[in-house]
Amino acid sequence: MRIVAWNCRGGFHGKLDRLLDLKPDIAIISECAQPEVLMQKSGFRAFSAPPVWTGRDPQRGLAVFFFGDAEGSIHNVIASDLPGILPVEVTAPRRFNLLAIWAPTGLCKADPGPVCRSLDVYRDFLTRGEAVLAGDFNHNVRWDKPGWASNFRETAGILKGLGLVSAYHASTGEEFGKERAYTHYHAPQNQAPYHIDYIFAPRAWTEGCFGLDVGSREDWIDSRLSDHVPIVLDVADA
Repeated sequence: MRIVAWNCRGGFHGKLDRLLDLKPDIAIISECAQPEVLMQKSGFRAFSAPPVWTGRDPQRGLAVFFFGDAEGSIHNVIASDLPGILPVEVTAPRRFNLLAIWAPTGLCKADPGPVCRSLDVYRDFLTRGEAVLAGDFNHNVRWDKPGWASNFRETAGILKGLGLVSAYHASTGEEFGKERAYTHYHAPQNQAPYHIDYIFAPRAWTEGCFGLDVGSREDWIDSRLSDHVPIVLDVADA
C-alpha cells in the first residue's frame, strides 16, 4: 500500500499526471479543488472509490483520492470547526482510520491549534483500530516557543502516546527539528526550506518492512509544480 501526501498549491487538474506517476493507492492532497472541478477540467474518472473532500472554497480545499483497489469513505462525524481536518475510514487495501490534515498558519500562544485539537475531537476515531495522520501540518518544532499551547513537540508527544510515529523520522532516525530533507520551500528564490509535511502511522508499520521517500526539489519545486514536495509511505497491504 502506498500513501502519498502532497500540498499541490492549487491547479491540481494540471498536476494530476505527476501524482499518478507516483502510483499511489491513497493520496492526501492539500489546496485542491473539489473533485467535481477536477474531473470537469481533467476528464479523469479512474478512481477506485469516490473522492472525499472538504473546504470552504470550491477551488482550494483538502481531498483524499483512492486508486487501484483502494477504498474508503468519509467518517460519519465531522467537526465543522476544524475545516482542514478530514476523517476518512479506509477499508482497502488495508483497514485503518485516516485523519487527513491541511493545517492553517497563524498559531496563537493560547490556542493549541487545529491538529492538536483534532486529537481530542477524534480520539475515539484514532484509537479504534489502526490510524494514520497525513498531510500538511504547517508546523515544526523549530518554531516552538516556551509556554505556547500549539508547540509541535507536544503534538508529536500526544501522537506517540496514541502509538503513532512519524514515518520520516522512523526511517531516518533524525530528531524533530533536525530534518535534513525538506518538504516546503516557502521562498525558493532565497533558499528558505522547512519540513512541515508528515505521515504519522502506527508504530508497528515502521517496525517491519516499510519505505519512506521525500520528493526532490528538482522534480517538484524547480519545475514550479508547487512549493511543497510529496511525502510517500510504502507499507504492506496487511
